Amino acid sequence: MLNKKIGIVLCAILISVSASAQFRPSPEGLKLERTLQLINNLYVDDVDSKKLTEAAVRAMLSELDPHSSYLNEEEVKAMNEPLQGNFDGIGISFNMLTDTLYVMEVISGGPSQKVGILPGDKIIYVGDTLIAGVEMNNQDVVKKLRGPKGTTVNVKVLRRGVQDLIEFRIVRDKIPITSIDAAYMVSGDVGYIRLSRFGVTSAEEFKEAEKSLRSQGMKHLLLDLTDNGGGILQTANEIVDEFLGDGKVIVYTEGKNQPRYTMNATGADELSGGKLVVLVNGASASASEILAGAVQDWDRGVIVGRRTFGKGLVQRQLPLPDGTMIRLTVARYYTPSGRSIQKPYEEGNIEAYNQDFINRYNKGELFEVDSIHFPDSLKYKTLINERTVYGGGGIMPDYFVPVDTTSGTMFHANLNARGVINRAAIGEVDNNRRALIAKYPDVVAFKNGYDITDEFVERLKTIAGEVDVEWDEEEFLKSKDLIFVQLKALIARDLYDSSAFYRIINDENDIYLEGLKIISDDSRYKELLQGV
Repeated sequence: MLNKKIGIVLCAILISVSASAQFRPSPEGLKLERTLQLINNLYVDDVDSKKLTEAAVRAMLSELDPHSSYLNEEEVKAMNEPLQGNFDGIGISFNMLTDTLYVMEVISGGPSQKVGILPGDKIIYVGDTLIAGVEMNNQDVVKKLRGPKGTTVNVKVLRRGVQDLIEFRIVRDKIPITSIDAAYMVSGDVGYIRLSRFGVTSAEEFKEAEKSLRSQGMKHLLLDLTDNGGGILQTANEIVDEFLGDGKVIVYTEGKNQPRYTMNATGADELSGGKLVVLVNGASASASEILAGAVQDWDRGVIVGRRTFGKGLVQRQLPLPDGTMIRLTVARYYTPSGRSIQKPYEEGNIEAYNQDFINRYNKGELFEVDSIHFPDSLKYKTLINERTVYGGGGIMPDYFVPVDTTSGTMFHANLNARGVINRAAIGEVDNNRRALIAKYPDVVAFKNGYDITDEFVERLKTIAGEVDVEWDEEEFLKSKDLIFVQLKALIARDLYDSSAFYRIINDENDIYLEGLKIISDDSRYKELLQGV
């Protein structure tokens, strides 16, 4: 408590120093600076000024809104990498399985592929450090494998069928971080794109995926933004630009010290009026909500799924002199109809804000659309068809999809939590990679031809027993279809790529399936757009 109080006292000092060229110190700032001097000169023990300053900044910002925050040097770097679209590393995706690093995917053209690392390899040593069989989290592993471009890292790999460890010298390089998890044709004229983030390169990636699907006959698009937490505002605008006509408002921002700023569409509708269905859920936030809100307000497409997160506060990233940063909320996002996306919050009560999803669950919102209530003061009209929509807490979809409780069981949850399903899938590929690729040369052949056998189920039971998950036959039968699809999707991802995973797992995705039904039915699609 003492540190927090001291921290709050110190916080304004750092801000006043960093902004001294623009602002004169206030009486309060001078008072705080004097307090810091007194602590440094008179306090009974030595103090860590850097630690106190960081505590100060965090404490002060925590008294504002849930999204104003402080980032130290490591947090700044971690924040920027997913948005900038690349990082320096060795070019693999991996999974830590029973304290062993298992290579899941080798990025095409990356450093690891160039030296011969293969999917299924197990990295045992990084340099002289043994990383197999020891407790090490993903972040620790990442720190050992990543490093500046041009530097080298030596690894020793265990490969199935090879008795001795294989040594590789890998020269680190720029590794692209892609935003498109999947892009494929669902049917003759319906395409599917899953976008995981709004980064620097996301708009370009999206347009390339869209162009590729159009060349395959796509006229209508399922755009999946479920679990997309947002990113760069400009990127969201560039993607919305693909669907709205020139000059239409996409979003505007406004705050007490920030004049209204409006962003308008500047392109043409690349789908030429084709049907558009946007898939969202409670983890779709920020830029995802801007896109969904603009599409909904202009009656350009149908939003399907569950109410989005409700993150409609604009942060400016303000660098501090020591390489750290504060993200300070300066304005709010508003959809074209004037709706605020931001859900309610009580200043300084971040814990209650973070409990919102649990509150939605407890109120039954995830299961029954009738449990969701908006006051009339939050009622708005769409700009073309004048349908009723609501503000003040995320984007409410045009078609609500409840959480499917028919196949979920605690037994399935335990299998997931203890890594049983993942281990079983990895083991299947590890033991049979060549045979599987020979029999199923692409994901379409795999999806149509591969089945989970009784023998595979026995292996699943064995792995469950090894980690003390008691086999429950009744709950297994209830969750069987879900478990089998999940296994098959994980195997496909290991054999092919992430797009293969979604081609298969979407067969059990309730939001995707409803979206597909709507986009495939002209009359139903039009009814939802007209609000009848």
